Order: sequence, then C-alpha cells, then structure tokens
Amino acid sequence: MSTPQDPRALPGPTGPDDDYSATVLASHWIQRPVGGPPPEDTTRVDAKRVDSTLVDTTVPAVPTGPGEETVLRFGPGVTTALAHRVDVTAAASATPAPRRRGRWRRHVVPVCVLAVVLGFLWWRDHSSTPLSVRAVAVRADRTHLVCDGTADVVGVVRTDGHEGTVAYRWVRDGGTTSPVRHASLDRGQRTVRVHLRWTFQGHGRQSTTATLRVLSPTPHTASLRLAYDCP
Repeated sequence: MSTPQDPRALPGPTGPDDDYSATVLASHWIQRPVGGPPPEDTTRVDAKRVDSTLVDTTVPAVPTGPGEETVLRFGPGVTTALAHRVDVTAAASATPAPRRRGRWRRHVVPVCVLAVVLGFLWWRDHSSTPLSVRAVAVRADRTHLVCDGTADVVGVVRTDGHEGTVAYRWVRDGGTTSPVRHASLDRGQRTVRVHLRWTFQGHGRQSTTATLRVLSPTPHTASLRLAYDCP
C-alpha cells in the first residue's frame, strides 16, 4: 500500500514568481493628443505564461498635428546648452562699442575752427577794396633856381589807406619823360612821396613845369612851375 500523501505537498496552481515586480507610471508621464483619448490598442499578457526575464511592451507612437508637438529634454545636456547660451549673450552684451566715433568727434571742432580762420583770412585778402588815389600834389623846396641849381621836386599821392601799388611817371617841359615807376603802399598807409631831381646848367633865363602823372590805379595829374635865372 502506498502511503497517502499530504495534500499540502500536491502540486497546485502555479502562482506568480516571487522575483517578479510591476512598475506603474503616473498619468502625467504619458503624452496624450489634444483631440481626445486615442483608440485602445491593448495587448493582454497572461502573467502565468510570461517569463520573468524579459517583457517587451511597445507603445504605439501617437502622431501629433502641426503646432501640437511637445519636446521634453532631460539630462545634463540641457543645463550645459543653456549655460552656453547665457554665456554667449552675456559676452555679446559686455562687448564695448567701438570708440572711433568719439575720437573723430574730438578732432572735428579744431578742424572746423581752423577752416573758419583760414577762410576769413582768404576772404580778407581777396575781397578787400582795391587801392584808390584820392589826391595828388607837387611841391619843391625851391621854385626859383640860380646858376647850376638843382630842384628837388616832391610828388605827394594820397590814397584811401588800402593796400596796393601806384604807377606814375614824371613829365618835364620839352617832352622829356621818365620811365614808369611804381610805389607800394601797405594797408593803412594813406600817403606816399615820390621825388624828381631836376638840375639846370648854363646861362639864361627859363620858366618850366614839372608834372606828375599817376597812371594807376586811378589817373591823376599835378604840376609845379619852376624858374631858372642865370645871367
């Protein structure tokens, strides 16, 4: 006879493996489309027939429409990229602006002042009123000469005081003329004197005239009579 076996030792229904564990994901880790719950695609797996070494569950991808894509970034790379972007922005904002414009501005004022001064000097030299002769007179230290006498005839030319040159010549009786001569006047000089030395020789009596002719800038004439007497 066989010994009756303990009913507790008989094989019963196989229970779940003691090493098996399940992980439950919270609902906020699952991305759902905005348009409503996706169609159910459920695969039931019998716990009794699954090997505890590997379970591969594939969740079908849910297409998203335009404007509905959501990107979640995890890991240390996010902090590194953000820090790099902040560093680039800070470096760009901290870059000093070029100072060339400031240097040019410092030189603009002196250059403008110098240009104004040079322009004024040029205008004063080129836009001044030309010299004008106001009056001409002739005189001498002696008008009555004796034998072998010499007369120092002086012509006095009066101007308006502007800078310029006076062209003149002396004319004596008998058609004798001197070459054209020039007298220069500075600014503010209103009078210039020109001289003629006239010498008489021989015996006789003579009355003659010395004439000063101003040719430019404006023509003027002045004369002086001289008497010579040598018995």
